Amino acid sequence: MSTSLSPSASASGQPPIADAGPQSLCAREPRVPAERLVAEMVPPPRFDAVRFDTYDPDPAQPSQSEAVTVLADFAAGLGGAHASGSGKKRWFSKKAAAPTGPRGVYLDGGYGVGKTHLLASLWHATPAEPALKAFGTFVELTNLVGALGFQQTVQTLGGHRLLCIDEFELDDPGDTVLVSSLLSRLVEQGVALAATSNTLPGKLGEGRFASADFLREIQGLSAHFRPLRIDGQDYRHRGLPEAPAPFSDEQVTKAAYATEGASLDDFPGLLEHLARVHPSRYGALTDGITAVCLTDVGPVPDQSTALRLVVLADRLYDREIPVLAAGVAFDRLFSDEMLNGGYRKKYFRAISRLTALARDAKPLVSQ
Repeated sequence: MSTSLSPSASASGQPPIADAGPQSLCAREPRVPAERLVAEMVPPPRFDAVRFDTYDPDPAQPSQSEAVTVLADFAAGLGGAHASGSGKKRWFSKKAAAPTGPRGVYLDGGYGVGKTHLLASLWHATPAEPALKAFGTFVELTNLVGALGFQQTVQTLGGHRLLCIDEFELDDPGDTVLVSSLLSRLVEQGVALAATSNTLPGKLGEGRFASADFLREIQGLSAHFRPLRIDGQDYRHRGLPEAPAPFSDEQVTKAAYATEGASLDDFPGLLEHLARVHPSRYGALTDGITAVCLTDVGPVPDQSTALRLVVLADRLYDREIPVLAAGVAFDRLFSDEMLNGGYRKKYFRAISRLTALARDAKPLVSQ
């Protein structure tokens, strides 16, 4: 049954009209206050409910059960005074003793072993109010520095109990140095760290056990991290799931008009629009959207555009927003050169996530 959007759902800034139909992401130019960027550094919606006791360790992989125990103990140890003595309860002149041992953990393992589940569980289990804990991907952290500036980011996160960084990306030397410098400053202020990472391209056994790469890249920070190996099957070696066949432009357009809260854009126009919106705002770009409908999907023309699309795919996946598309299948978005280059792991991740969201969107098309 066809439904129309309420006037309040309009994001174009134009006066609402009755039966306006789907929204357009290209008509949105969100302005995101710095406070929101920081407040949104929490586990994404699909990890809202995960906890250590919802993690299902493989009995054949004892390191998985061990990881749960180690991380739970690590979380419990973060419940006292801030390691720098800068917590709220500084009633006496004598500072609280800083915790001994590494103030960081690095979750080291292949795809499909639940690293993000465990990282989010650590965030939830740490006994501190959400305002004193931060969780984000490496890209979100670099975007935060870009939006706030380095010094302001240090000041903003410096009073936190814990910073969790998912998918620490070792394939961008400049950003790695930037974030390593940021983490060094935060460690000096007593912030505990936890991270997972992508592996460097061209490494033997890529996708598994990258702790040597990670610790070398962060150099002076390595002493602050305890590598926590998590064995398990690397699902990447099964290959990418086959992307569902795309629908026609007519089917996608009809579904967009029949789905309350959907957006409808042509793919080339959306790619151009992403170049005008800072990646830190891609989450806000999807506020209130229940499904993203795209026509004329085709191969991405260049690497800069491709990397922006990767960020959007991550934000859509985090928010569990279905993507209904017409044109080429998502496994044909990126050229062979891109898929064999230094950023290939990002592109494989984007294909996998867009494929999952495309499957979620299939029920939107009436049979």
